[in-house]
Amino acid sequence: MSIFIIGLYCFPFVYYAMYQDFSSASMHGYLIMIVGTAILAFSGKFFSNTISLIMGNIASAIISFYFLYNKEVTLGVGWDGGYFKPLTPYHLLLLVSFLNLIPQLIVMALANAMKERRGSVY
Repeated sequence: MSIFIIGLYCFPFVYYAMYQDFSSASMHGYLIMIVGTAILAFSGKFFSNTISLIMGNIASAIISFYFLYNKEVTLGVGWDGGYFKPLTPYHLLLLVSFLNLIPQLIVMALANAMKERRGSVY
């Protein structure tokens, strides 16, 4: 189950959210990111352990960074035109990756409470 959770976390959630924000001026990408990672964090904590969640978040941030860097270097297209002012796209990626941990920690606490209430059946 841990490898499955890590594999799902390998989706570049933050890059996708930033791309949706930039391309269509929509916050739907951020909502998808929060809901998706919260579901993964809940199921990871409920059925597995915390190490897979840590590794998954790191993998998602690295893959998002790779896509952001690859877009600028390979395609010559960047988001440095001031869209994410006052932050650079890389700073925003780090900030959003960090802030995305907050809802995950909340649902992890909820999963832990539910697991204890059920008597640790799983």
